[in-house]
Formats: sequence, C-alpha cells, structure tokens
Amino acid sequence: MREIRNFVIIAHVDHGKSTLADRLLEVTGTVEKRKMKEQYLDQLELERERGITIKMAPVRMDYDWEGMKYILNLIDTPGHSDFSYEVSRALEAVEGAILLVDATQGIQAQTLANFRHAKAAGLTIIGALNKIDFYKGHDGKIDYNNERIKMMRLELSELIGCTEDEIHYVSGKTGDGVEQLLHALIKKVPAPKKSEHAFGRALIFDSFYDDHKGVVATVRMIDGGISGTDEIHLIARRVSSKIKEVGYFTPQLKTLPPPEKISAGEIGYIATGIRDPEKVTIGDTVLVGDIREKDQYMLHGYKEAMPVVFVSFYPDESDDYEMLTKGLQKLKLNDSSLSIEPDQNEVLGRGYKVGFLGRLHFEIIAERLKREFNVPTINTFPSVLYKIKSKGVWMSTVKPEELPQEYDEIWEPIITLDVIVPGEYLSSVLGLQRLFRMSDIHTETLVDRVKISARMPLSELISDFDDQIKSATKGMASFSYEFDTYERTDVIRVDVLVTHELIPGLSRFFSKDRVEYEARQMASRLKDLLPREQWNQPIQIQAEGRIIAREDIPAMRKELGNFGKNGGDRTRKMKLWKKQQKGKKRIAERARVDIAPEVFKELLKRS
Repeated sequence: MREIRNFVIIAHVDHGKSTLADRLLEVTGTVEKRKMKEQYLDQLELERERGITIKMAPVRMDYDWEGMKYILNLIDTPGHSDFSYEVSRALEAVEGAILLVDATQGIQAQTLANFRHAKAAGLTIIGALNKIDFYKGHDGKIDYNNERIKMMRLELSELIGCTEDEIHYVSGKTGDGVEQLLHALIKKVPAPKKSEHAFGRALIFDSFYDDHKGVVATVRMIDGGISGTDEIHLIARRVSSKIKEVGYFTPQLKTLPPPEKISAGEIGYIATGIRDPEKVTIGDTVLVGDIREKDQYMLHGYKEAMPVVFVSFYPDESDDYEMLTKGLQKLKLNDSSLSIEPDQNEVLGRGYKVGFLGRLHFEIIAERLKREFNVPTINTFPSVLYKIKSKGVWMSTVKPEELPQEYDEIWEPIITLDVIVPGEYLSSVLGLQRLFRMSDIHTETLVDRVKISARMPLSELISDFDDQIKSATKGMASFSYEFDTYERTDVIRVDVLVTHELIPGLSRFFSKDRVEYEARQMASRLKDLLPREQWNQPIQIQAEGRIIAREDIPAMRKELGNFGKNGGDRTRKMKLWKKQQKGKKRIAERARVDIAPEVFKELLKRS
C-alpha cells in the first residue's frame, strides 16, 4: 500500500482538467501517444460535443520513479456546479487533490467551492497553475517573471495556505511541468491507511449497467481484498450475489483472472451479476463472504443529494412507458443524484417526476434519454419545491396545478450565491439585482477581481440566470451556489390556455409583483414559438381566475383560386370562404395542442 496514491483533479469548468489528465496518461505510458485523443477520459458523446466533463472517470496508472513502482489512481471530475455531487463522491475515495487554476483567468467561483469541499474531506491539496504556455515570450520560452502569472501564483498559494514555491506551473496542452507535478504528488499525497480487517470491505462510489455483466460497481477497497470468485453482500440493500469478475480501469475495463484481486487501498470495479439496478446504490458497503453482524461494518457512505430542479417526463408514445422506466433506472444507477418517482397527468398519461441538481443537469439527462435509450419524451416546465400551508396543514409541491384554491402561506427555497467577476463588470452584475430578486449583497475585492455574495430565490437561478449574467459580463463571470433555507414568499399560480385548452406543463409560479409583465411575455413568446395551424389559436394567460394576457395565432390561409380576369365572381368566392371557415371550425373542435420540448426550453429564457 505504500506505493499507492489515490487523487482527483478538481477545478472550475474549462480550466483544463481533462487536458491535464491526457498528459498524465501519456507521461505514465498508460495510453500510447498514437492512440491518444483529446479528452480521452470523457467517454460520453455529449461530453465531447459540449467540451465538458459530465461523469467522473477513474483510471489506474502504473509509474516507475526513483527505483519504485507506483500505482496512481486518478479520478477526473466535472467542473460545472450542477455536477458537484460527482466531485463530492470522488473526494471520499481518495487521499489527495490537484487544485487546478487557469493562469489566464485565476481563481473562479467553482475553484473556491471545490477547494472548500476538498479541505472538508481532509485531503492533501496540491496547487497548480495551468495554461502557462499562454505566457510565452518572443523567444518561444515561458516568461515566469510575467506580473500576471506571479499574481495568480500568489493568489492560489494564499488560498491553499502554502508557499508560492509549492504552486506548480503546468501546461496541459504542451506537457510542460506535468512530470514535476506528478513527482510532487507522489511525495506529498499520503498512501492509503492500513487495512483494519482481514475480510474484504469496499465503498461503492459509482456504478453503471452492462448488458452482459449486469450492474458494475466502481469501488474503493478499504479492507482486505476481493477476487472474481467471491460472494459479496451489500449491507444497505441486504442483497447477496456471486460476482462475475473484478478489475481495474486502465482506462478501459481490465479484468483480473482469479485468484488475482483488488486489494485494500486500490480503486477498481466489481461486475456484481445483479440485474436489477435498484438493488445497487451509491454509498453502499460491499462485504466479502458471510460476515456476522454485518451492519456494524457499514461505511459512512454519502450525504444524499438534494435535487433543486423538478421536471415531469412523459413518453411521447404511451407504449414507450416501460422503455422510459428502464432508461431512468439505468441513468439513476449511473447518476445517483437523480430522484425519480411516478407521476400522472390527465393529458400526457403516466410518467415520472425527476429531480435534478440544476438546469444543465436536466438538459443532459433529457438528451441522454433520447440518445442512449431511444425514448422521445415530453417534459413539463422546470420548477422548484415549494412548501404550502393550507388550513393549518403543511404540504410540499413542485407542480403549480397542485396549489390549493385557498392557502395560508407559501415558502420558497433560497440559495447563497457567489459571483466572481472583473471589477469593471461589478455594476452590470448589480444591475441584475431586481430582475432576479437578489438580496443581502456583499462585495469583496480579490487580487484583480471582485467577489459578490448574495441571497436569491432558487426559482430565479433555474430561469436564465446563467445566460443573463454571462451576457452582462461578456462571459467573464463565474458563479457557484448552495442551498440556504426556505423563506415566506408572495407567488401565485399562472396557467396557459391554448385554443381554450389548459396546458398543464406550462403552468408556473410567478412573483405577484411581476406576474402581469411575465404573463404578457409568455403570451407573446408562445405566439412566436407555436406553429400556425389550420384554425385560429387564442393564447390566454390566466391567474387567480381571470385572463391577464392574450395573443392570437391566426389560421393559415388557403388561396381560393383565380376566378376570372378581375378576380372572379365575389358570390362564388364568399361561398368557398364560408365553406373553408366551417371546415376550420370542425378541425379546431377536434384539434389537440402539442407543445414541442423546444418550446419549453425557449420559455426558460427571459426577454
């Protein structure tokens, strides 16, 4: 175990984690240069398309240095705040962390959030400034005396609490400084603690489904070892199984033949042979063999993720309900931060209410359902969890249509928000204060930027806060947030009727002082977004029993033909026109309004 080093790379989004991981794979010879491709550990198609890491990715690297053979277990983690739960689980499986900062941008909001979490987990933290190749001089060499780069180094050393000399300069693009960083990591990050028990015990920190192997659990071995012939017991779920195989991520699955095993301190995988995804949970403890009084050996696991955005999903075709069920079960196995419960809609039929950690998280899962499981879905408007007191009884709901006609009070979730931005954009950020109901605003000067702390309703964050703040600061702002508490609020339910038919998925909660403005905006936007049909489509926005905004989409016109040189006999034209109108009326009576998912996405954006 003295030669094992388990570590993560943590950073703000786009600061170069995956690129640095690529160079580490090259330096250790884990992946040959001819086989190397950018973002090697990002296996999902969506990750490559968007250029971001969505899923944590473990990899085992063997490295010889100073006459010793080391086993380096790296976990590459996401940088976006919506996937912070992935990061928190990875932190529990390692002893060290590389805190990576883009030398051209400096410390950002998610850098601070990740640092706090790594510190709380008791990890040894090594600071590194990435993208130093940006500071090359005329001679093609890196200018380490550049004032900007020295300032960034000082800022990072003060955050970590180390000397400036302990901050490493690296370039994930060129490979400069990567080997020196690796040597520092071997020296400073402690080896895993000695095994306490002779029997095998492991923590499940991730999992996925394989059609041939069943549920595959990613584990950190705490005690003993586990081989491919063992029988295991999952303590929390009280499930036993004869496993199919064990192995390492290199980064592809490398199966270990019996009697070889994953030993204490190592990271690897177990093909459990379990076919039901619900029987394996993230944070469960794996025991090897028939151990008595199993519960006393349970590891502390993870704090359950708290969803902040709720969306109901319904299959486009009712026959696809079972496919939707299986797809969501397998995605939850791979992403334990999802919360899933059955839902019913009188128009859309059976579906599921799904909880997410943010708007990007929702968009990614919706896209994965469509691509990986071939399940086209219809989803409702994203909402947050409100607490309502009605006739002295408290209830919780994310659906505006479940709001009682009469209630005493309603409470909404509040977050604490940190925004880091260059000083010249401070007024632009503060200009969003009223639009997003920000309060308790405080500012703090960093080296060359400003940190703005505020409180804000969670519902405002999941509208288009990200887009608006990036627009106001020309993409220079970064932010992170945490749930704070619930506060009493003054919101009302707003319904949308199209062709006099209530569209349940479009019902929303709005603040009372903005409801009329938002209603007019919704009506106007729907008029632009909905396609014209062969009948007139009135769009009505209703609140508290009255129509507060209206727009009309006129029916498509059909040319009546050419009736002679001067347009023909008007009587014949009128007869055809009246006939057409009767036909349109009959169609309108039988028409069913279908709102495309793209319309929901567009309605998220503020005008």
